[in-house]
Amino acid sequence: MKNNKFTFKPLTLALATLFCGAANSAITIYDDAEVATVSVDASFNTFYTSTSVDNGPNGDRDQSRVKMGFLPNWLGMSFSKDMGDMKLGGRSSFWVTINDSNTGVTSTGIDVRQFYATVDADWGQLLVGKDFTLFNRSNVFLDQILIGYGNVNDTLGLVDGQGVSFGNLGSGYTYPFPASQITYRSPDMGGFKAAIGLIDPSPVNGAADREESTPRIEAELTYNTAFDGGSFTGWVGFLSQTSESDTMGDVDSTGTSYGINVGMGNFTLHASGYTGEGIGILLGPTEAALGLGPVTMYDMNMNELDSTGYIIQGAMKAGANRFVLSYGENEIENKDYIGHEGFQAAWFHSYNSNLTFALEYSTSEFSGILGNEEADTIAVGAIVNF
Repeated sequence: MKNNKFTFKPLTLALATLFCGAANSAITIYDDAEVATVSVDASFNTFYTSTSVDNGPNGDRDQSRVKMGFLPNWLGMSFSKDMGDMKLGGRSSFWVTINDSNTGVTSTGIDVRQFYATVDADWGQLLVGKDFTLFNRSNVFLDQILIGYGNVNDTLGLVDGQGVSFGNLGSGYTYPFPASQITYRSPDMGGFKAAIGLIDPSPVNGAADREESTPRIEAELTYNTAFDGGSFTGWVGFLSQTSESDTMGDVDSTGTSYGINVGMGNFTLHASGYTGEGIGILLGPTEAALGLGPVTMYDMNMNELDSTGYIIQGAMKAGANRFVLSYGENEIENKDYIGHEGFQAAWFHSYNSNLTFALEYSTSEFSGILGNEEADTIAVGAIVNF
C-alpha cells in the first residue's frame, strides 16, 4: 500500500551528521612537552539551495533555503601527551546548526558527536568514549562529495529541516552513528589495519521486555598501499547485534560493508556498498530509536528485512578544481518495497587550503511504500576549514 503522507520529520534533527575526519588544519593553542598539546579545529559551510519537489508528501513545490550541507558547522579540540612508551590522547567535537530560525527561534542545536580518550602504543590503540562507529565508516568518510550538499527530499523532511542535508546517506550507505564504545585498533601490518569495537547496543526491539544481553560488535579491516602515480584503499566491515523479547520475538541485526578507493594521477574512483538484515537504510540499528523499526528493519511478524546499498563515484582534479559524478541507491525488499536513489554532479574549487567553493546538482528519488517522490536540487556554497 502506498502512503505518500508518511514523513520522517524528526530526522531533520536526529540525523545531523558530523564528520571531523574531513580535510582541515588544526591550530595548536598549547604545546608543552612536560604537560600536553592542545589543538583546535573548526569548519564552517553555508549553501544557497533551490529544490523542486515532484509528487512529495507536501505536493509539488519549489523551495529555496540557506542551509548547511552534508557536513555541519563544527568546533573540535584534540589533546595529546607523550608518556614515553605510550601516548595519551583525546577529542571533543560538536556541531552547531545555522538554519534553525524558522523552526526553533534562538534555540540553536549543539550536539556533541565525539568525546573520547585514546591510548596509543606499539600494540595499537585503545579508544574509550563516544565516536563514530565502524560499520560503513570508510564508505562515508571516503565519499567524494563529503564536503558538498547532497540529497534532500520531503519524504524524510529534509527540504525544510533545520539540520544538515543527507549527502548520500540512504542512497549509498547507512550512517555510522556516533555511540559510546570501547574500540581497539591494530598497528599497521604491511598496509593492513584492523579495528574491533564493543558498541553500546541500540533498542532495535521496541517491546517493553526487550533486552540486549551483549553489546553490539562492529569491526573493520582496511588495506592501504601506494604505487607509482597512485594509491589504493580497500576495506570490509562487520556488524552484529541481537535485541531479544519474549513477547514480540528477537531481532538479529547483521551487516557487511565493503569498498575500494583508487587514486590514479588526477583521477579517483570510489565504489562501496553494504548488505544486511535488520539494519534499515539510514542509521543501522540506531534507526529503531526513531520509531522506524516496523517500517525499515522488521515486518509485522518480527522477521528481519533485507537491505542493500551501493555507491559509485568518479572524481577528476584539474588544478584547483575537482569534478565529481556520483550515483548510489539503497533498498529494502520483502513483500513491500522501499527504494531510494541519488545522483550528484559537483564542482569544487579550492581557492586555497582553507577555502573551497562548491556548485552541485543532485536528485533524490523514492519508490515503494513511502511514496514516489523526486526532488531536484541546485546548491551553491562555500566551505571554510581551520
